[in-house]
Amino acid sequence: MVAIRVSLPVPLRRSFDYEHEHPLIPGVRVRVPLGRRVLTGIVIEAPTDPVPGITLRAILEVIDREPLLSSEQLRLLRFAADYYHHPLGEVLFAALPAALKRGDEPIVPRAYGLTAMGLAADARRFGRARRQAALWGAIKEAGVLTESDLKALGSGSRPVLRALMAQGLVCEREAPVPGSSLRPDGLVLRPDQRVASGSVREAFGTFAAFLLFGVTGSGKTEVYLDLLAEVVATGRQALVLVPEIGLTPQLVARFEARLGTAIGTLHSACAAGERSRVWSAAAAGRLPVVVGTRSAVFTPMKRLSLVIVDEEHDASFKQQDGFRYHARDLAVWRAKGLQIPVVLGSATPSLESYRHAREGRYRLLALPDRGPARALPSVRLIDLGRERARDGLSGPLLAALREHVARGEQALLFLNRRGYAPVLFCPQCRWHAPCDRCGSRLTVHLGDRRLRCHHCGHERPLPTSCPACGHEGLARVGDGTERVEEGLRRALPGARIARVDRDTTGSRLAFDALLRKVRGHEIDVLVGTQMLAKGHDFPNMTLVGVIHADQGLHGNDFRADEQLFAQIVQVAGRAGRGERPGQVLIQTHHPAHPLWAPLARLDYEAFADVALQERRETAFPPYTHCALLRAEARKPDMAMRFLEAARRLGAPPPEITLGCILPAVLARRAGYHRAQLLATSTKRAALQSWLKAWLPRVAESPLAAQVRWSLDVDPYSLF
Repeated sequence: MVAIRVSLPVPLRRSFDYEHEHPLIPGVRVRVPLGRRVLTGIVIEAPTDPVPGITLRAILEVIDREPLLSSEQLRLLRFAADYYHHPLGEVLFAALPAALKRGDEPIVPRAYGLTAMGLAADARRFGRARRQAALWGAIKEAGVLTESDLKALGSGSRPVLRALMAQGLVCEREAPVPGSSLRPDGLVLRPDQRVASGSVREAFGTFAAFLLFGVTGSGKTEVYLDLLAEVVATGRQALVLVPEIGLTPQLVARFEARLGTAIGTLHSACAAGERSRVWSAAAAGRLPVVVGTRSAVFTPMKRLSLVIVDEEHDASFKQQDGFRYHARDLAVWRAKGLQIPVVLGSATPSLESYRHAREGRYRLLALPDRGPARALPSVRLIDLGRERARDGLSGPLLAALREHVARGEQALLFLNRRGYAPVLFCPQCRWHAPCDRCGSRLTVHLGDRRLRCHHCGHERPLPTSCPACGHEGLARVGDGTERVEEGLRRALPGARIARVDRDTTGSRLAFDALLRKVRGHEIDVLVGTQMLAKGHDFPNMTLVGVIHADQGLHGNDFRADEQLFAQIVQVAGRAGRGERPGQVLIQTHHPAHPLWAPLARLDYEAFADVALQERRETAFPPYTHCALLRAEARKPDMAMRFLEAARRLGAPPPEITLGCILPAVLARRAGYHRAQLLATSTKRAALQSWLKAWLPRVAESPLAAQVRWSLDVDPYSLF
C-alpha cells in the first residue's frame, strides 16, 4: 500500500493523505471518505512527509484511468491557490464543470462508422427498411457520422442507428477533429493592424505579453481574427477571454464566419452538459478556439499556442467572492509557463497593464485611429448648472436627439442606475426609505410598484404615504433608467424607444432579441446601463448621451476616476462606427473637473499620465501591492474584534504596512456588519511571504469561527 495525497473541495487550507494499493498519477479523481461523508477528490502527489504511526484510510474508488487535470493545469491551479491564498481543493474544483465535480465521466465526442460487415453490405439487404438503407448510405458516403450530423437527420434517426449497430453494420468511432475552411471576409488590414498582427506572429513559440492599445472602433477584433486564422491553419489552439456573456454571441458568430470552424464557448449561461462537452473537447485538442468569460482561463487545451484577453481592463475579470482570482493576470502567468504569446486588448487599458507597457515588460501595439474613412466622435460637455434637466434630459441633449432621430439615425443614452429613482423621500418629516438589512437606501421601481435594495436584493411594496408621518406627497428623488425612458416617451412621442437593464433584459434570449432589433433599425433610442457600454457595434448609431456623468467623480475607491474614464470612453465609442460621424454629449454639474479635459479629447494617454502620478504619490496600485482582509458578522462589533486580533497576530516586517481597521464603505449589508484591514508593500514577494506566515495564525484565532472572513489579494476595489 502506498500513501496518496488528495485535495478535496472543502474550505480547509490543507490536503488529506489516504492509501491505495498502487501509485496514482496526479490529476486523477478519486472517491474517498471524510468523516461520515464520501467526497470526490483529486490526487495531487505522493506525500514525501507522511506522518509516522498514523493508519491511513483507503481510497474507495479511482474514477479516472488518465489524469483529468494535466500537469500544466495542476501547475496553474497550484500557483493560483498559493498566490491568492485560497484552499487548493476549492481552487481545483473551481476549474471543473459541474458534471466532472460530481465524478461523472468526461464527455467524449462520439461518431459512427461502418464495420467491415457494413462496408461489404449491399443496399438490397435492407429490403423495405428504407430508413435503415438511407442511414447506412449516409454513413458510407460520409465515412464517419458525428453526433451533430445525426441530430441534423432528425430525432427518428437514433433508433435506426441502434438497429444498424445491432446488426453489426455500424460501430462507434472516435470523432474526427473538426476541420476548418478559412473564409475571406473582404477585410484588408490597415498598416498599423498588420504591424500589430505581425509582431505577435513573430512571437509564436515563445512568451511575450502584448498590450494592443487601440481606440474604440480601431479594429482590434480584425487583429484577433488574423492571429486566430494563423493558429487554426497550423492545427493549434487559442483561448479568447471576454469580460461578459453579452459580448460572446456576436464575437463567436464573427469568428466562425471567418475561421470556418466550430468555436467552443464557456460562460455561466452554458447548460451543464454543454459546458462539460466543450471542456472535454478542448482538453482533447478537438476545438481550435475557445471563447469564454473569467473562469475559461482554466480551460484545458492540449495545443494551446495563443491567449487573447479582450477588454483587459474590465473589472469582470476579477472574481469578487469565494476564490478571488484575476483571470487576466492568470492568463499572463499561464502564457509565460507555456512559452506562448498573450495579447491584452483595450481602448482604455488598466493602469497596471499600461505601466507594464511603458516600462517595457509588455510590448505596446498601437491602433491610434479608426482608419481614414471613420473619425472618432466629437465630445461636448453640457453644464447642468446652466442647462436645466427634466427626467435627466437637458435641453441640448433633447435637441440633439430630435435631430438625429429625424435623420433616421440611432442614439444611446447611458445611465448606470436602473430603477425609477434612487431615493423615496418625505418632504414633511425628512424620512427616506431605508433597507432594513443594509446601510443603504431602497430604489424606487415604479413599473412594478416595488422598493428594492440593489446591494442585497431585499424588496417591499412601494408605499402610497409616509410610514413615519402619514404624508401622502412622497417624492421620488433622482433619475434611473426607468424615469429617463418615461421622459423620453413624453419628449419624443413618435420615436421607438427601448430600455436595456437587468429589469428589462435580464435573460440571454431577451438581450439577444433586443440587439437584433437595434441592428435591424427597429429601435431609434436606447436607454441603457453598462450592459451596452462596450463591445457592441451599431453602425447606424451616431449619438451617445451620458446622463449623470458625475456619478463616479467623487467615488470612495482609489480606482473611481479610472473606472469612470474607461466607462465613458467605452460608451462614447458606440457612436460613429459606421459611415456617419458620431457625437457624444456628457451632462455634468462639474464641467471644470480635471477629468473632463482628456476625456473630451478621448485622450487616454493624457489621463493615464496624471493618474499614474497620483497613484505613485498616494502609494496605491500599480506602485503598491495590496491584500485586503475582510470580515463580516451579525453582531455589530464582532468583525472589528476579529480584525483587531488578526492585526495583533501580524507582526509585519518593515517592508509591510498594516493599516488601520476600518468599517467597509457599505458598513452593513444583508444583515452583516462589515469591516476590513489593508496590508500593503512595494515588494510583491515580501507581501506574499508575510501572508503565508500570517494567515494560518489568523485561521486559528478563536474569533475566526464567529465571523465570515476572506482575503483578497490584489483587490480590484476597496469598497
